[in-house]
Amino acid sequence: MMGKFKKYKEYVPTNIDWIGEIPSSWRLMRLGSVFNERRLKVSDKDFPALSVTKNGIVPQLANAAKTNDGDNRKGVFDGDFVINSRSDRKGSSGLAKQDGSVSLINIVIKPIEIVPKYSEYLLKSYYFIENFYKNGHGIVADLWTTRYADMKGIRIPLPSKLEQKSIANFLDQKTTQIDNYIQLKEKTIALLQERKAAIINHAVTKGLDPKVEMKDSGIEWLGEIPKAWELKKLKWGSKTTSGSTPSSGNREEFYNGNIPWVRTTDLNGKELFDVPEKITSKALKYTACKIVPKNTVCVAMYGGPGTIGKHSILRFSGTVNQALCAVIPAEDILPDYLFYYLKFYRPIWMITAKGSRIDPNISQDEVRNMLIPYPPISEQLVLLKNIVKRCGEIDSLIIENKKEITLIKEYKESLISAVVTGKIDVRSY
Repeated sequence: MMGKFKKYKEYVPTNIDWIGEIPSSWRLMRLGSVFNERRLKVSDKDFPALSVTKNGIVPQLANAAKTNDGDNRKGVFDGDFVINSRSDRKGSSGLAKQDGSVSLINIVIKPIEIVPKYSEYLLKSYYFIENFYKNGHGIVADLWTTRYADMKGIRIPLPSKLEQKSIANFLDQKTTQIDNYIQLKEKTIALLQERKAAIINHAVTKGLDPKVEMKDSGIEWLGEIPKAWELKKLKWGSKTTSGSTPSSGNREEFYNGNIPWVRTTDLNGKELFDVPEKITSKALKYTACKIVPKNTVCVAMYGGPGTIGKHSILRFSGTVNQALCAVIPAEDILPDYLFYYLKFYRPIWMITAKGSRIDPNISQDEVRNMLIPYPPISEQLVLLKNIVKRCGEIDSLIIENKKEITLIKEYKESLISAVVTGKIDVRSY
């Protein structure tokens, strides 16, 4: 895709892996010669708190870690470049668009001999980010810290300021086009997800025959259901149970066994064929954990609005922790049918969950008292076949769109890196 762009006429080697050759008219400069470090200590009472994210510098996020040290922060001014010094925050950087303050873990530098917008593209390019953290220090790679003293010696490619502006304008245009395309693909995926949910919701509440005789369910959120369907609570036949977490103090005796132990984090809204954590038969003996059979449907009861009602169907026998309700379906409801019905029912739990606003939860009783319209088993089989076929077709389209997003993001990274290191001459664009 880079082939359609022109190259410069003449290049010179830099002997720097991440830069390679640069146009002969460009200079190779040490970062410290084109930026000044800003070490101004300020209070967040005078300078509003900002968050340094992979998407740039933004007003402090609601979920950002906050400290009582608000008077001991670094000042940031509009046009400064800010980068998080820790390798576990790799890629968290950007050009500030307002005055404010950031935590001391960030490096704040003021562009002096470099166009600010060009500096943002250069310092946020993939290969610079990788090189920046290689200059850090620490015990393990994911906890390294790169300080300004390490950073200022990094050599960077620098065209003239006029050319820097041309590069920044070109990349503004191209990245905007790419980002708009990505947004279009993401919107397509969201619409496909909505379509998939609509197929499932209609199948498990109305069936497939548009001419079938209906009856009032007596429940506002459910409306009419086919006349031949029964409406009853899950507990009228199906069994539920939960489990526990073996003591970590007995890790050698209770863990690393061969009995699958399912946790909330394992639930993915799909089939589960295995889980990473296994416990021993001894853990099973001395805890409240019980073996549940293959095709048990697991539901998350705790963990906040984003977690409650999450579910998966187990394709193995195993046990669960105390945050899950394990449902062993009755003979008159197929496990897979219950699994899909939960996708329709989950929003009800999310609305009615009790507890604090931040961390609501549901109980086993609420799962047991869930109302379900039961089609005959023969009809459940037909509904499942239809759901799997139609949702499978949609899943294929979703996968295709996600692949396109991945490829275009990779292209965006490659384009930026190529332009800021002079592999493409954009002056005529």
